[in-house]
Amino acid sequence: METVEKECGALGGLFQAIVNDMKCSYPVWEDFSAKATKLHSQLRTTVLAAVAFLDAFQKVADMATNTRGATRDIGSALTRMCMRHRSIEAKLRQFTNALMESLITPLQDKIEDWKKTANQLDKDHAKEYKRSRHEIKKKSSDTMKLQKKARKGNSQQPNAVITINANTHKET
Repeated sequence: METVEKECGALGGLFQAIVNDMKCSYPVWEDFSAKATKLHSQLRTTVLAAVAFLDAFQKVADMATNTRGATRDIGSALTRMCMRHRSIEAKLRQFTNALMESLITPLQDKIEDWKKTANQLDKDHAKEYKRSRHEIKKKSSDTMKLQKKARKGNSQQPNAVITINANTHKET
């Protein structure tokens, strides 16, 4: 009986530890989500600043390209450089959108579900654990009573046989 209670307690404790770890991880996930949202906001601001800078840079390159002399070569080099930086800006914009659509939004949606699920698991486990422990104690108590009865009966009737059924206890 004691070993069953120890095993039951160990498994119940393990489950409780896992649920507590889940509950303690919420602030970490929420902090991560908040910081990711802030990063997204800052990246959007950076993209807007990069676009404004590249527009102004393109105007300088266009001005240099439209002049006479050697500055035309400088202007075409500046235009090529501006185009390369626009591709970097496009990749940064793509990363920023992916951060929001593929990480932040799904994570925020799941955090609430995780909280509800963990709380429900905890409640269900507590209820089932109590019911199972009560059932084990009752069966153990019934078994001990039958064993005492069997010992008492064996001392009085040496040929008596005890059969134990899971639902009913009969003496034959």
